[in-house]
Amino acid sequence: MAVTDDALVTLAEIARIARVGRAAVSNWRRRHESFPKPVGGTDASPLFSLAQVEIWLQQNRRLDAVEGLDRLWPRFDGLGDRAASGRAIAELGLRAVGVSARSGFVPEGSVSLAADELIRSVGDGPPNKVFDFLFDRWRDAYVKQLSLTSTLLADLMLAVAIAASTRPIADDAIILDPACGAGGLLVAAKEYVSASVVCGVDSDATLAAMCAARLLLHGPGHQHRSEGHIDVRVGDSLRADPLADLRADLVLAVPPFNEREWGHEQLATDARWVYGIPPRTESELAWVQHALARLNPGGTAVLMLPPAVAVRRAGRRIRGALVRSGAVRGIVSLPAGANQPFGVPLHLWVLEKPQDSGRSSWPEQLLLMDATNSELRSGAGHVEIDWPTLRERVTSAFRTFAKATEQRIAPDKIVLPPGCAAVATVRLLDDLVDLTPARHVPASNDKTHDPQTHMTRFGNRLQQLGHDFGALSSLKLTSGDKARATISISDLERASALRIRAGQVIEDALASSSDEREAVPVLTIPDLMLSGRPGLWVSAERAASLRDNEAVTEAQAGDVVVVGAERAYRAWVHTGSPVLLGPQLFLLSIDEALLDPWFLAGCLRAPANARQAGTHAAATSRIDVRRLQVLQLPLEQQRRYGTVFRSIADLEQSVAAIHEAGTELVRTLSDHLGTGRSELR
Repeated sequence: MAVTDDALVTLAEIARIARVGRAAVSNWRRRHESFPKPVGGTDASPLFSLAQVEIWLQQNRRLDAVEGLDRLWPRFDGLGDRAASGRAIAELGLRAVGVSARSGFVPEGSVSLAADELIRSVGDGPPNKVFDFLFDRWRDAYVKQLSLTSTLLADLMLAVAIAASTRPIADDAIILDPACGAGGLLVAAKEYVSASVVCGVDSDATLAAMCAARLLLHGPGHQHRSEGHIDVRVGDSLRADPLADLRADLVLAVPPFNEREWGHEQLATDARWVYGIPPRTESELAWVQHALARLNPGGTAVLMLPPAVAVRRAGRRIRGALVRSGAVRGIVSLPAGANQPFGVPLHLWVLEKPQDSGRSSWPEQLLLMDATNSELRSGAGHVEIDWPTLRERVTSAFRTFAKATEQRIAPDKIVLPPGCAAVATVRLLDDLVDLTPARHVPASNDKTHDPQTHMTRFGNRLQQLGHDFGALSSLKLTSGDKARATISISDLERASALRIRAGQVIEDALASSSDEREAVPVLTIPDLMLSGRPGLWVSAERAASLRDNEAVTEAQAGDVVVVGAERAYRAWVHTGSPVLLGPQLFLLSIDEALLDPWFLAGCLRAPANARQAGTHAAATSRIDVRRLQVLQLPLEQQRRYGTVFRSIADLEQSVAAIHEAGTELVRTLSDHLGTGRSELR
């Protein structure tokens, strides 16, 4: 690969290029005077010459291969802003499949001469691999400026569309996204229906180009350069739709939210407003009607919209018209975090274009589903969505609803999963036309919400607590006035009784994993404070690479883990499968011929021990792990103490479990009795 202009790289980018952790790069700077000096940036975030860094890495045998994808990104990033680097990456992908910029996917003249030379320098590497890498880095670099649909959300929306469609989506179906962005929804659709015609429109030329490149490079289409099956345009779908004559079988979209300047005045007489002229404050209902206008009769649309669209007074007449015509098939309230803005529980609107008669083929009822508080699991400092479970539950509900309505079953007779309701349209056509699912979904009768279930669980926890307490109640303790000899962790390390390793930052860890069975968990301090369970994962392949380069700290069964932050201080013996440790977590690998792990962890857990080892030099108090003290006892006596310390750990778990079970029991009983769901006999 020829080097064009010398790019600048950060410490994190150097670590990626050398495939080591950032701490290793910092050590190289301190230990090697020959390491390149910063040429820009600040003291806190220095920038280095990529050419100088590459030479140093090769001379010091820190770079396994001269060529590498990690070396590409700094040069593309050096082209300028989001638009310049994005269009260059899109042009790279388009050229890889033999499509020139003049095809209309990338506006002519949008790629600079420097970018053109850089694209040619990439060479003949696998186009999918090179493009995907650059796209991922571009997305991560400008994540605050982009609103991209995740693969998990795209898969969910496509699955809902398939389950809700009144007719199967044919292989030659026409699929449209009128606000396609970088093409997340269309890529998912193209991979599902390989021969379909996928069409997209976006007002951002860079995103439209990126969408076209992704579609041409993924799925069977790229093998035979099937440009005829892909039509991506730059334009404003509401004001001047470049695909106005198109009629699609399926529309998928995450349109812009809360727009005021969407063309309200100039579109007042537009033929798309069959259900009413959208007020200026109801741009989302303009997108709803646009999607219906672009569908063939009987076609399906799935749009993600903010929850206010279902209840705002300004849109009640349009909502009423949509419901009366049967255009609304269902609305699903998703958990917060499904998409930007992540703090809002967004809605999926499932729509059907009424037949030529102006009426839907479906009976006068729709499916409302509230999934805001379900399919969640603890994550890294926040709550994560269990996407596979959520997808199965939503699609199952729509399949059940479709089958029941085909058989003309009355809404109150349809058996749906918890959190769902088939609602007759006549119940919704009041002064508000409030379509918020939570307003109409009955309280769940699932066994997990049954008071008797919680009573049984609480009773089991009480029995376990009694068992764990019984193991300690027979202890005979004497006064400990006599001073006992102790030894520090630092001295134990010098004596080779244990080895200390600090946890590290893993920059490419994922906040969730679609298949945790093939991933390695990463434990961080926020996880401990929230749930006590790992909330990050890395792929098995990446974990293996990190192990080979000693760029990761991995706890195995029998190791002792210590938290080095006072706010979350604790120590325990790790059991179960391996886990990677994040910052401020320390791994103590012991020689079991000299130390008992449960005895060691028990001594370290003593609050007084932690206070003595605390340091208050910074704003946040930390624990100096090497200053922690351990009793000096023979191994046999250590094991006796270790058995008791293990019982204490079991008691702690039982206390936490009974608190959780008791809290749920109190909430369930109060809910059932206070709302009349249960009555006293």
